[in-house]
Amino acid sequence: MTRRRLADLRTALAGLDAMPGELVREREEVPARFGASSRYARWAGTPAPPPTGPGPAVLFERVTPPAVDSEARALLIGLYGTRRRAAALLGTTPVELPYRLLDAVASPVPPVRITEDKGPTRTSLAPDLRTLPIPVLTDADAGPYLTLGAVLATDPETGVRNLSIHRMCVQGPDLLSIWMAPGRDLEAAHQAARRLGRPLPVAIHLGLAPAVLLSSCCPASLVPRGVDELAVAGALAGAPVELAECRTVDTECIAHAEYVLEGELLPDLVPENPRGPSATPEFLGYQGRAHPALPTVRITGITAREGAILQTASGPGHEQSVLLGFGMEAAVLGMLRQQGAPVTAVHCHTAGGGQLMVVIQWRTKRSPDDDQAVRKAAESVLEEFRMAKTVVSVDEDVDPESDADLWWAMTTRLQADRDISVLPDREGFPLDPTQSTAYSGALSADGRTAKAHFDCTVPHAHLARFHRPRFTEPEPASSPPPPPKPAGRPPR
Repeated sequence: MTRRRLADLRTALAGLDAMPGELVREREEVPARFGASSRYARWAGTPAPPPTGPGPAVLFERVTPPAVDSEARALLIGLYGTRRRAAALLGTTPVELPYRLLDAVASPVPPVRITEDKGPTRTSLAPDLRTLPIPVLTDADAGPYLTLGAVLATDPETGVRNLSIHRMCVQGPDLLSIWMAPGRDLEAAHQAARRLGRPLPVAIHLGLAPAVLLSSCCPASLVPRGVDELAVAGALAGAPVELAECRTVDTECIAHAEYVLEGELLPDLVPENPRGPSATPEFLGYQGRAHPALPTVRITGITAREGAILQTASGPGHEQSVLLGFGMEAAVLGMLRQQGAPVTAVHCHTAGGGQLMVVIQWRTKRSPDDDQAVRKAAESVLEEFRMAKTVVSVDEDVDPESDADLWWAMTTRLQADRDISVLPDREGFPLDPTQSTAYSGALSADGRTAKAHFDCTVPHAHLARFHRPRFTEPEPASSPPPPPKPAGRPPR
């Protein structure tokens, strides 16, 4: 797919139609509860349980919502199910996309406001979440979940706008519970609204342009507080994101979204799952644990484009890891470049949810000092990034996107007693079930972890011994002699 402005989700899908095998259209009617997710499971990709593997984006054209007599609606799963496809949607490659993100953060393009008549036609729907094809994955889930709902809100004290994705569970016809990671911008805006004694107006978007969705997934280390994710998206897309006014709350929304759920983030707390301990499958591949008390969003209005497509991700699948990985790669790459480290590429492996496992490719070593420089820089990544649990360092002749190459380097370029360094009892990520005192008595608290650097780079002194062969291309065949000239006609 050539690089071009991707104003909305439909433009992205139209581009996939020209790429054989990248988009499957399922026309048979399936239920939102278990139907779409179970059919997509064989394509979900690790860390979904086997047998599975990365596959196409799947557009289910007729998904039945839970409300009685509701019309079937379209549901999209797996658009970002492979790194190659996710990058191609932005006209680039997986290797180049982190650099594009760094450039976009450095040169943002602010969004613009448009009047409603200048954007796509939107229809107001009844504010009833049961009429939407929001999927349920397992019978242990707390309920239907929005997994790619991008929440746009403005901090009432600072005026800083934030776009971020959060786990939201349907708790009633017009009520969602929302889990906000502590310390992030949306939580700060929510707390500011509470101090002022009023709810926080929000717009929840389902079905966005690739540049917008990818920007909303970037970590705070890449897009710090005060930097507008929509301006990063504008730079990434090559054109400003267009905003319009919401109809039922005093805030703005992204004009080209497929669905916009307008509402208010309230101070009221509800249990995420009043019926049991489970939430929904998480991106690390395990069933999520329900929170005992979460804030709620009261939905005041829903608008939709004609033939709207609700976009979702399968919780334990490849897709969320791909989305999280690119932003993490850009953040790690940016930090190492600032250090002057000789890094050539960063790959956040989907086996680690796009954040816990970081593969760093280093420039071929030029002096003995590079041995220690690589280890020091790699360990700085583990110290700086809370989510990073494992760093694997490889040389330029190893493809960081190839699992076979990574395991080969791990096997033939690493001695465990000298090439593995461990950083004990560091701040980690509690969704990893090993990061608990019940698993390891060496940890001082739940959510802490031992981190490790696997140095699979060749020591400078041994470079000549680790030379990988390259097959030699045959010499081009010499040109055959020209055919003899035909003899002239004999005289008559």
